[in-house]
Amino acid sequence: MDLFKSIAVAASGLRSQSGRMRVIAENLANADSGPDRAGAEPYRRKIPTFQRHMDRELDAQVVDLGRVQRDQTPFRTKFDPGHPAANAAGQVQMPNVNSLVETMDMREAQRSYEANLNLISSTRRMIQRTIDILRT
Repeated sequence: MDLFKSIAVAASGLRSQSGRMRVIAENLANADSGPDRAGAEPYRRKIPTFQRHMDRELDAQVVDLGRVQRDQTPFRTKFDPGHPAANAAGQVQMPNVNSLVETMDMREAQRSYEANLNLISSTRRMIQRTIDILRT
């Protein structure tokens, strides 16, 4: 595989994982934010997806952040009769975000990001080493 092509493919991975981390950060930021009034829905967890496609210029498969979907799992409930969004039983719907799951997803995205970054760094070193050999 062409070294410059491998850098471009890894860069597409960097962009995708960066987008994934932004979505996860938004989920974490809204994990405890309830609705502001009765009848309103709380924040609904977002799920990043990936799409691969053929980059004709590179002649290689690359990955992009796909459509961000809404998680349709049920909302959590919390007993808080004083909350403005509480129902008659004192229950408030809370976001369907599990902070532990989001933290693990963030860790996985971070490791994938680092792996792509290491690939770019290694490829750059190989290119530099090749140039150094050719100079001598």
